[in-house]
Amino acid sequence: MKKLLSIIIILIVGFSAFAQKTLTEKQIYSAMDAQAELFLKESKANSFSIGIVKEGKTYTRHYGEIDKGKSNKANNSTLFEIASVTKLFTGTLVAKAVLDGKISLDDDIRKYITGSYPNLQFNETPVTIKDLVSLKSGFNKDLPDRSEVMKVRNDSTAFKVEKLEKAYTKEQFFKDLKSIKVETLPGTVYNYNNGTLQLTAHILENVYGKSYEILLKENILIPLKLYHTKLHINQNESIANGYDGKGVLMPFLPYSLWGAQGYLKSNLTDLTTFLKFELDKNNSFVQESQRDLLNNKNYWNAYFWDEVTVNHNGRNARKHGGAFGTQNLFWIFPDYNIGISVITNQGGENTYGNLYNAVQNLIDDLKPFGQKLIGREIEKKSFENIDSGIAYYKELKKNKPDSYNFSDESELNNLGYKLMRSGAVESAIKLFQLYVSEFPNSGNPYDSLAEAYFNNKEYALSKQNYQKSLELNPDNSNAKEMLVKIENETKSK
Repeated sequence: MKKLLSIIIILIVGFSAFAQKTLTEKQIYSAMDAQAELFLKESKANSFSIGIVKEGKTYTRHYGEIDKGKSNKANNSTLFEIASVTKLFTGTLVAKAVLDGKISLDDDIRKYITGSYPNLQFNETPVTIKDLVSLKSGFNKDLPDRSEVMKVRNDSTAFKVEKLEKAYTKEQFFKDLKSIKVETLPGTVYNYNNGTLQLTAHILENVYGKSYEILLKENILIPLKLYHTKLHINQNESIANGYDGKGVLMPFLPYSLWGAQGYLKSNLTDLTTFLKFELDKNNSFVQESQRDLLNNKNYWNAYFWDEVTVNHNGRNARKHGGAFGTQNLFWIFPDYNIGISVITNQGGENTYGNLYNAVQNLIDDLKPFGQKLIGREIEKKSFENIDSGIAYYKELKKNKPDSYNFSDESELNNLGYKLMRSGAVESAIKLFQLYVSEFPNSGNPYDSLAEAYFNNKEYALSKQNYQKSLELNPDNSNAKEMLVKIENETKSK
């Protein structure tokens, strides 16, 4: 009886704690406003939109203006390019085909491709549907192959890619498919490849005998009432302009082949509806499209997700969509029944990192329980006095180890780069030294510390840490390039 009474007391206390952390609508919008202000300041972007689904309720807000100086703030009806978030729609269609018994995950993809492709195997091991949707096909190149265009990136790169995509045909796609080499054992190496999405659309068309666009409409867009999500817009509709990090107007993504890799346009109303769909734990298509196909336990790609993982935020899944001048981050947190979609009409080098930080901060503010972000907690003190910030970190780790997320190394890494970008290089070095001491068996802390030393012209220490990073991660191409750069710097002196 005493044991039962204790359990009841624990449950009551737990529920009270949960109730106390239930946020009001005003608090939710206040959190959105704070992150928007920070994002616009950090990114220098014109526009920022946030859509949140929390416990079934939707919250949306828009900030800035689409075109600088025109006072044309986005709204819930504004159409944006959602780029690679399109892949989630394609993945859902594949999940449906699997559950419908139309295809099997272990099937050789050639079973569903028109034509003969003896090249689509590695040492007689074929590429399977599972390999395709988990982005581990082993294909040696994308289709179309952008590698030459992307070698030198500058203000004209987007326009060159646009020209390449516009001229590419389905006939050329299948011709090029015959030249693909599968360079690694399928299912073993992650390889982000838009051509595999186009191939997936072709497979879906052969399986169902309908066009990819019709399959989208019949199985996702119409049932979910996503009336403003589409591959092709009408003459009286327009898409929000997008800009690069320098404020240069960018072209829209050209329609290419099937459009399955990233051609959908949508608005925040539809994206929040799609968040609700992806949060539905009772929907078999949703659960299939998010599940761990390769038994990786804590990290997997599921059906074309960037990452589904289990961490301090419970099980969560994210997808980033990046067009030439627009980026969005679509992220669900099923354990908290929260989904977040953030959009900006900027395609700059640091835009994704700023979007990522915005969502991380938002979920930190919105979730009713669980570990909070340690990097965010010590940030203010670290900027005021780095030694105080580090001392505070150690104090919290000792006294409140379960209250903050000390296991995710990106926390200290992100804060270190914030310090470095602000010009506080000496402080960044100290923070990265802490990072190294906390994660001594990971290559990235040494890489970050090496970069800070390099920026501080301490080349010997930079070289030492890049070498250590390479020792722990032989695939670190950045470290290899920087070691050559250090060699050149020291030779010229």
